[in-house]
Amino acid sequence: MADKLILVLDEGTTSTRAMLYTLAGEWIATEQHDITQYYPQPGWVEHDATEIWERTLACAQAMVARAGGAERIAAIGVTNQRETVVAWDKATGQPLGKAIVWQDRRTDEQCQQLRAGGHEAAVQSATGLLLDPYFSATKMAWMLRNIEGADALGDRLAFGTIESWLVWNLTGGLHISDVSNASRTSLLALTGQSWDDGLCDLFGVPRAALPEVVASTGAFGTTKPELFGGPIPITGLAGDQQSATIGQGCFDVGQTKATLGTGAFILANMGQNPPRSEHRLLGTVLCEVNGTRSFALEGSVFVAGSLVKWLRDSIGLLGNAAESEALARSVPDSGGVVVVPALSGLGAPYWLPDARGSITGLSFATTRAHIVRASLESVANVFHDLGRAFGADGAPWSVLRLDGGMSANDWIAQDIADVLNIPCERPSDVETTARGAAILAAIGSGHYGSLEEARAMVSPIQTFDPRMDSAARDQRLGQWTKALAC
Repeated sequence: MADKLILVLDEGTTSTRAMLYTLAGEWIATEQHDITQYYPQPGWVEHDATEIWERTLACAQAMVARAGGAERIAAIGVTNQRETVVAWDKATGQPLGKAIVWQDRRTDEQCQQLRAGGHEAAVQSATGLLLDPYFSATKMAWMLRNIEGADALGDRLAFGTIESWLVWNLTGGLHISDVSNASRTSLLALTGQSWDDGLCDLFGVPRAALPEVVASTGAFGTTKPELFGGPIPITGLAGDQQSATIGQGCFDVGQTKATLGTGAFILANMGQNPPRSEHRLLGTVLCEVNGTRSFALEGSVFVAGSLVKWLRDSIGLLGNAAESEALARSVPDSGGVVVVPALSGLGAPYWLPDARGSITGLSFATTRAHIVRASLESVANVFHDLGRAFGADGAPWSVLRLDGGMSANDWIAQDIADVLNIPCERPSDVETTARGAAILAAIGSGHYGSLEEARAMVSPIQTFDPRMDSAARDQRLGQWTKALAC
């Protein structure tokens, strides 16, 4: 088995990929296809679930061929954009309309009603989550109310997050959800083994439509032989942010990572103690391996890399994303410009779904470079506020491990270290989300017996030490606080 490979399916917000790894953790190859974004009205974000499946399958088939056939693949690991919901008909396997993406804000009114009814404290105590459109339960309830015929399907109705949808299609009907994704729905108690009846009733989601909750590793099922020329076992599942935490080797309590992708997500390993935040952070399941469930404290930032995409595609300030680093370096500071990146509301630690983005401090001296630099600076500014919340909740950062495509920008990595005034570490392979799924699949297939045994699959690191003087840091954070209040 040692010469076999792990196939990872990494289904993100803007693209889907298949990646090959050796069982020693060496990356071999990647196939990637973009995912179409749909914005039917302000605050709504949708994907085509059929497109996700077809493009993921095409990527996977290309990598199986690259490996030399299904018999060369030891196991499949799946990681995915979290909270995004697909509804489908179990009898036909066809989705019922578009998938509702994690960024979507259409269910804010239901969340407001539940908060007004005094339910948030109980939901947070049980699930670790706040009442926000970000999470899956209100998306499912909206689909049930608004997709024609959904409420009449009865036992044929299936809800699932993206890993659930992919496994259903890969296996020909296995309806499961791993515990890390299930913990993002608002329907699973942090210590629960299955869906909570009271939460299902509160949100109006029929339990019969939900998948079986499973661990992060195990022999879940095999792919249909016709897909890849032979069956391949599926042995590892995790939501993308939990998977990145594992891929970063954050196996010990207190170790913390920040993934900079479409959004930015910071998770601190809290061990086997379910976290209870007093500062509007989230408690979530990190993973469940060998019968042991681990938890994480999380801060979720809705806009990071998507801000650079907006600068490029919507207002034309960038020709390509890579140009942002050169522009940021071309000026000594932002010239007093501050960008509040609330293009789809503000997540942790603010939780303001109705907030909108702003650019303040403009003058005739402002250039394109100042606006781009201020946009990149917004990442570290938000991280600073999150760092204070983590510290107040008993999970202070001494080192922050960075990953995700945006972290490949050296200027951003250094800026985060400067503003947080702590070292930041970045692995040589910043695609730790896929690496984490490879680690879980390698454990689930029996090649490694534990996370600690699989540590050899974690990449080497580069360190960025802080070098900003305190006066400059204080001035910048003062401007940021003033801009937030506008």
